[in-house]
Amino acid sequence: MSESLSQQVAPEQAVPEQAMPHTAASLAADLRALGLAAGDTVMVHSALRSLGFVAGSAHAVVLALLEVLGPDGTLVVPTHTAYNSDPAGWRNPPVPETWWPVIRQENPGFDPVLSPSRWVGALPEAVRTWPGALRSGHPQVSVAALGGRAAEIAGVHPVEDELGDGSPLGAVYRLGGKVLLLGCGHGNNTSLHLSECRQEQPKMDANGAAMRDPDGRARWVTWTAPATDSGDFEELGAAYDAVGPVSVGKVGNATARLMPQRDLVDFGTVWIREHRR
Repeated sequence: MSESLSQQVAPEQAVPEQAMPHTAASLAADLRALGLAAGDTVMVHSALRSLGFVAGSAHAVVLALLEVLGPDGTLVVPTHTAYNSDPAGWRNPPVPETWWPVIRQENPGFDPVLSPSRWVGALPEAVRTWPGALRSGHPQVSVAALGGRAAEIAGVHPVEDELGDGSPLGAVYRLGGKVLLLGCGHGNNTSLHLSECRQEQPKMDANGAAMRDPDGRARWVTWTAPATDSGDFEELGAAYDAVGPVSVGKVGNATARLMPQRDLVDFGTVWIREHRR
């Protein structure tokens, strides 16, 4: 390897203080010790840097998860595309109002195969592009699923029921799936949005995004859906951790939490009703 090339290897990853690199095999052992098992359906949220140095990076983490889940298990990750949204609502940063019509008209549109996920980490992108992975068709909050129940989870994703019972989150709920927080907190716990959608009179938001039709043409679509607000998810999650069946342990260097999604969502539904104003 040339000196110039060697300097480009993992430039963002400082070598952490650990005895040896983590591997797909060692991570699989950690996941089993945490309680993940063959045949499970699991929604994973992750911050890969928290794992420490992993030989093979995200590729090895996917291999570890698939090794534990086995052929009958299913790995689910968020592959959200928040950049495909109405520019009228952009704040970080905002864009000039004169740009809005151009952005809406010229956006190439969400394509389950081509549109990259963003702001959800490296692991979802690895799963999204994995052979055999299925991605749901929502233009903003899609998921990718890999394994035995992938079609049940990602096969149907109504635009207007983006995070509700008709979404992949609802499918994971019906299948008795689990949630794995791998080095991240409940602020990233997408399943809690299902608890928001189950409120009796949720606040509704107007949404817009570009969709790409099979013929390659893009079109702008609008819909209304329950508003989402993860601002109190850490507080909600801490309350759940105190009473719920949560398994906490180390996966690599990361603190990981594994919990039954159904129990979490039911708890969150009540908590939001009683605490959110």
